[in-house]
Amino acid sequence: MPDHSIIVKIGGKILENKENLESTLFQFNYLCEKNFLKKIIIIPGGGSYANFVRKLDTKLSVGDELSHWMAIFAMNCNGIRISQKYEDIRYFNNLNELKKSNERIVIFLPYDFIYQRDELPHSWDVTSDSITVYIAHHLGLKDCFLIKDIDGIISNKNEILRDLTTSEYKNLKKTNKMLTIYTNREKNKDSQPIDSYIINLINKYNVNCIILNGTSNKKRIITFFEESEDDSKRFYTKIIA
Repeated sequence: MPDHSIIVKIGGKILENKENLESTLFQFNYLCEKNFLKKIIIIPGGGSYANFVRKLDTKLSVGDELSHWMAIFAMNCNGIRISQKYEDIRYFNNLNELKKSNERIVIFLPYDFIYQRDELPHSWDVTSDSITVYIAHHLGLKDCFLIKDIDGIISNKNEILRDLTTSEYKNLKKTNKMLTIYTNREKNKDSQPIDSYIINLINKYNVNCIILNGTSNKKRIITFFEESEDDSKRFYTKIIA
């Protein structure tokens, strides 16, 4: 069985639902206890805090610069909230200290790290999705996991697209061959499976991006990592360069 560390972004729809978050954390604990994984580094999504910043920007024209940093700070806020709720899960804001920690599940607060380097565009195209790929690269990891409330990227034929290159993903968007969740234009804009900039980082750093469902009524995370010859029971989308 693999014995390695992974980095996972936990999206707002998981973070802000008690059952979803507890199911996700239970699955990660299980995988560590069974030695499928050695260490899990959580990157918290911005969730409702970041959405509030987005609304402020729309109504008050806060601007890309300030909105960018406020939204990333929102990720820190969510990470601290998780740590306060689950006292055995520590948070770090220093990457070197994070690497030295022996805990199985830890949280990384990205604000200081991203601010000090300031290599990402100051735009709503960059969200916690892109930031997770960026941090995965700096940790020397070749995979990053996005824990969301979907089984992956779904085609307009209602099929999960398991393995995609970045070029194939771009073509899907260009030709409107991904499933449209909402008919309302504004809602559909918010329901994109990944942010707009992440494809650039997957190509630049050659970091694979795997989307997994963390909702409480499914055990998609455990199923993905458990060894099984029946791949039909695994639900995910993996995007590679």
